[in-house]
Amino acid sequence: MPTNHRLPLRKLNVSKTACAVSVLLAATAIAARAQIVTTITNLVGTAYPAGSLIQGADGNFYGIASYGNNPFCFGVGCGQFFKISPQGMLTILYNFCSQTGCADGGSPTALVQAADGTFYGTTENGGNTNCYGGCGTVFKITSSGILTTLYSFCSQQNCNDGTNPTGLLLATDGQFYGTTAFGGLSECGKSSGSP
Repeated sequence: MPTNHRLPLRKLNVSKTACAVSVLLAATAIAARAQIVTTITNLVGTAYPAGSLIQGADGNFYGIASYGNNPFCFGVGCGQFFKISPQGMLTILYNFCSQTGCADGGSPTALVQAADGTFYGTTENGGNTNCYGGCGTVFKITSSGILTTLYSFCSQQNCNDGTNPTGLLLATDGQFYGTTAFGGLSECGKSSGSP
């Protein structure tokens, strides 16, 4: 036969009750405000945005999409560099793999901005053709979309410099550091910095 046990309830005084209710209401208000999402634009014509948006000194937001544009890259496009105004106007500033042999790279994977406002990034494909689809690049690009390829991976013997970069960091010492998915001494990737 089951037994019922009652736990003794303590009486809460008014000040403790008011404090508990106000903490609950404050926590609810904070959580509710944090859950509001406002869409400022849809990335029509781009696919698979990579990384976070960067707010430029001009107030616009800049980003990269790994695919979109030219269907040459695996049938889904080679990627884009884009700008979004605070009002939501999307502008495609550069379409990757626009140069002969995809020398400018394809499928961008990382983007950072230097103090002078210039953007730097990496592409997973394109550049040196020693790899299927290209070995990847490091590039710089202006906020108006003028791109310069700075380095093509697998330029060293046995691809000792790595292939298919996956990230890029602009450190406080002004140097760039990054990783590659493949290459290096054991074909397992490489971590390196700029000279």
